[in-house]
Amino acid sequence: MSPSTLSIVTPVDSTVFATVQISSSEQVQAAVERAAKAQKSWKRVPLKQRVEMGRRFLEVFGTRKDELAKELTMQMGRPLRYTPGEIKGTQDRGKYMVDIAEEALKDVEIVEAGQEGKFKRFIRKEAVGVVLIVAPWNYPYLSSLNGVLPSIIAGNSVILKHSSQTPLCGERFGQAWTEAGLPDGVFQCIHMSHADTEALVRNPLINYVNFTGSVEGGHQIQKAASDKFIATGLELGGKDPAYVRPDCDLKYTVETLVDGSFFNSGQCCCAIERIYVHADIYDAFVEAFVAETKNYRLGNPLEPETTLGPMVKTKAADFVRAQIAEAISQGAKAHIDASLFPADKPGTPYMAPQVLTSVTHSMRVMTEESFGPVVGIMRVTSDDEAIHLMNDSDFGLSASIWTKDAEAALRIGDQIETGTWFMNRCDYLDPALAWVGVKDSGRGCTLSKFGYDQVTRLKSFHLKLITA
Repeated sequence: MSPSTLSIVTPVDSTVFATVQISSSEQVQAAVERAAKAQKSWKRVPLKQRVEMGRRFLEVFGTRKDELAKELTMQMGRPLRYTPGEIKGTQDRGKYMVDIAEEALKDVEIVEAGQEGKFKRFIRKEAVGVVLIVAPWNYPYLSSLNGVLPSIIAGNSVILKHSSQTPLCGERFGQAWTEAGLPDGVFQCIHMSHADTEALVRNPLINYVNFTGSVEGGHQIQKAASDKFIATGLELGGKDPAYVRPDCDLKYTVETLVDGSFFNSGQCCCAIERIYVHADIYDAFVEAFVAETKNYRLGNPLEPETTLGPMVKTKAADFVRAQIAEAISQGAKAHIDASLFPADKPGTPYMAPQVLTSVTHSMRVMTEESFGPVVGIMRVTSDDEAIHLMNDSDFGLSASIWTKDAEAALRIGDQIETGTWFMNRCDYLDPALAWVGVKDSGRGCTLSKFGYDQVTRLKSFHLKLITA
């Protein structure tokens, strides 16, 4: 039996911030039946009207930016100076997906010389039906939007199961859709147990599942869906590498990679978790990187001067601390004295950032996803060595190169096993580009025009025209 309520324990001070109602198995089944019924009507609404509904949703969502930002900070701990950026980023990303929707979803006409007037042939992109989205806590609005908005514009109905750490984010989406005028049943946010979530994946009324989370969770989703012939989209994290070449802009590279490593306390799927620096600039890079890291202010995320908040849970911080301690015991060198960050306290989610050198791929901190404020830096002597090390990973979400040589960046990028390859940028999702992963980072695609392909199915029309 599922508990009737879920308590949200804020990492800010480890108190209960809010509670939400957990749906029973019967309520979950009723919701999916409502979704299936609503979708049959919603898919018949003209595409232009569905697009306009998406625009209204984004407008309504943005009207409560300050309130949503503080609530987000309280749920998952990101400093309040940054959380308004997620609200604006959600609007900006959504606007792009709305703007391209009609072009991405239009019929594909087949025109063949000499066949004019004899045949009408085209391929239509039809909604798949009911889409289940299982969303994470680390970027709860941005990650949810990647699946929710394209699904609804394409003519699907959506059931959103948000993380138990950020369930209020799902409810705020629901309120914005309702205020925008979306018909009942087309979007529903449901709080449910893991067992009921797994059962819902198996439910014959669910036609597509979009999941963002751990590799283990992805396997569970895939296994639950395997009894049906439906697709799943899985974004499962990463161990994203950066390669710093001698010709980089050192100051810019250091500043950007420090931010890419520690923003959101390193709790980003595409955070920089390992850095390979050419020997020619290795010492200068490490010195500058450590100095820049010491500029962070760890503390209460509600305070305006705080630039590094707590991790989401004490358990998560303990995991990263254990990775660091193990690496040091195996010969790694730690460059940050935790006493420089008075808020750092073992047994709490407040954790100082750490920079490690003398690391190797025999250490978990260089191979296992950390999802926290730690990064390992290794010296390399050639492009080939960097390529080998970047590819020596079970993950492949994004990777980056830091250089002024665009040709070298393209040549090396072609050899990297990754979903996104950056030059002089990292930890960023461009809505015009497909967000994809390889290896244990998952499968499927969100964003770009190809994101719409995941939540539609192709249907061919072949009409032979009979004329008198």
